[in-house]
Amino acid sequence: MTKHHSSTQNIKVAVDAVIFTIEDDTLQVLLIQMKKSPFEGMWAVPGGLLEEEETSDSAAGRILRTQTGVTEVFLEQLKTFDAIDRDPAGRVVSVSYYALISGEGVKLQTTDKYADVKWWPV
Repeated sequence: MTKHHSSTQNIKVAVDAVIFTIEDDTLQVLLIQMKKSPFEGMWAVPGGLLEEEETSDSAAGRILRTQTGVTEVFLEQLKTFDAIDRDPAGRVVSVSYYALISGEGVKLQTTDKYADVKWWPV
């Protein structure tokens, strides 16, 4: 028996940015604190859905800028995460990026969609 697939699939593409810095000889990662259910109060790497008219590269820059205030970062594509049940909202394929930056002079800020943004020791 063969499985038939619908001609219209509802698969979303997300982009995540894992940003590291070294402060006082300690590796740190930049995280945002979620404000809404089902992840309220949890910490996560900055991320969001790909918009219709943008590439994953440009989405990574947009997401980082709007969610953390970090700009002008050279991001390298790291990995694609595509486990079928990884997101409670449905099927989401996530393209991840990473960078190591100097945290010196970086002014962290977030929007009212998130509770906080800060560096965490790894």
